[in-house]
Amino acid sequence: MATFVSHSPEETLLWAEKYAETLRAGDTVLLDGDMGAGKTVLAKGIARGLGISDEITSPTYAYVNTYGEKLFHFDCYRIASERQAVELGFCDYFLSGGICLVEWSENIAGLLPENCKRVRISGMGEGPREIEF
Repeated sequence: MATFVSHSPEETLLWAEKYAETLRAGDTVLLDGDMGAGKTVLAKGIARGLGISDEITSPTYAYVNTYGEKLFHFDCYRIASERQAVELGFCDYFLSGGICLVEWSENIAGLLPENCKRVRISGMGEGPREIEF
């Protein structure tokens, strides 16, 4: 894995925009990090890099936010079981040909497609963030 050190949310956004250029239709990216680490900032940058101008918000209460047919942003923090995820139709998104960003992926590990990409962000508060990819 490679590492990028970000010193601000703006640097994280710019890095994520560039990272988006490496993504292809059908990719699933697991966004790992503690609460408050910056996973939604990463999602905003990736969306911007994909040409999506919609406001990107955390899907904590919706489970998944959809941006056209291009980007699907999941928050699996409150998913109690893989069965719940299946009932919510998560598997359909993985087969849709769009790019899927998944937060708290460990809660649906058995449903994830093969060859997922992983971006891990660490750091809290106002300090720098390490982004491993």
